[in-house]
Amino acid sequence: MEQFSAINQLARQYSDYTAENLSRLVRCKSLSLDEEQVQQELIRQMQKAGFDEVRMDPLGNVIGRIGQGSRILAFDAHMDTVDLGNPEDWDFDPLCGDVRDGFVLGRGTVDQKGGAAAFVTAGRILRELAFDRDLTIYFIGSVIEEDCDGLCWKFLVEEEGIRPDAVVVTEPTNLNIYRGHRGRMEMQVSFYGLSCHGSAPERGQNAIYMASKAALEIEKLNERLHHDDFLGKGTITISEFMSKSPSLCAVADFARIHLDRRLTWGETKESAVAEIQELINGMKAKIEVLHYEEKSFTGLTYGMEKYYPTWQIPEDHEVIQKGAKVFSGLFDKQPAVDKWTFSTNGVAINGLYDIPVIGFGPGNEVLAHAPNEKIPVEHLEKATAFYAALAYAF
Repeated sequence: MEQFSAINQLARQYSDYTAENLSRLVRCKSLSLDEEQVQQELIRQMQKAGFDEVRMDPLGNVIGRIGQGSRILAFDAHMDTVDLGNPEDWDFDPLCGDVRDGFVLGRGTVDQKGGAAAFVTAGRILRELAFDRDLTIYFIGSVIEEDCDGLCWKFLVEEEGIRPDAVVVTEPTNLNIYRGHRGRMEMQVSFYGLSCHGSAPERGQNAIYMASKAALEIEKLNERLHHDDFLGKGTITISEFMSKSPSLCAVADFARIHLDRRLTWGETKESAVAEIQELINGMKAKIEVLHYEEKSFTGLTYGMEKYYPTWQIPEDHEVIQKGAKVFSGLFDKQPAVDKWTFSTNGVAINGLYDIPVIGFGPGNEVLAHAPNEKIPVEHLEKATAFYAALAYAF
């Protein structure tokens, strides 16, 4: 493609610009539901880069647009991060945003403000190259992903009416092309016993014992869950166990466990619930798939069920093949095509709405949520080139 050389040259030319933009984003602490400062900074960067339109939706997602064609390509980068963790585990200030020894340092560089910094520069390059294809490109800095992945895209599709022909999820892929990941869901199981005086426990029914028996069966269930050759094995674990009793001298009449269920290909919400129901048959117990509903920094309350479907795109799908062709054209080698270990907004984009997704992002996912998070400036440069070139290929 004739634009590849010019795009690579401009991505290199603007390498420092991209790194500095990322530094500014990192310095804005942005936990889920508290992203306003970083969103305002992203708006400023998009406006300065010359985007045709920049706005914030009622949930707090920032939407930048270039072009107004009949087909729609979107880039997604969530702007919220997890918290900083133990400061003693860091070798530098987690919010410093310093550019040092070829890296940008700090919380969110990899997960995943680096993708946003790269696509801002890609937008600037497209404007400088007078991009005029029949394409609308949305660059979306999304919110609340760490608390509820996919919620932002539920809002974008159902409330904003944005339904792209394809979406690039810019979560870290170590500059590989990713085409799927396991889904997940959150369940809780409540157990109802009968309280009595602790001096005569035989008169009651201890809810802790009920929950404990179920817990041991859930541990066994984890070992026999389905395995998929591409996405790997489904898993289940108990992440919380709580109980209540009228007093410490009484039999517990209530207990509850919280389940983190990772779903591989072929597993669904219904099949996962049925597995647990089978384990608790005969017990006085109730299974619930949990619901997320919180108020964003804009004041809007919005929610969804905490079921995040498994998704994968076939390797021969047009969007994956286009991505691979762009990669080889830019970098003169073939990309690795793989999957994420963790979950992304793809659970809604493809899992709920069947919109084709390609994953490509700077940074290594092993540093996501970890101390000493940092991203190579070289990755930012190459991601910038890939995003701009993909717009031409699309």
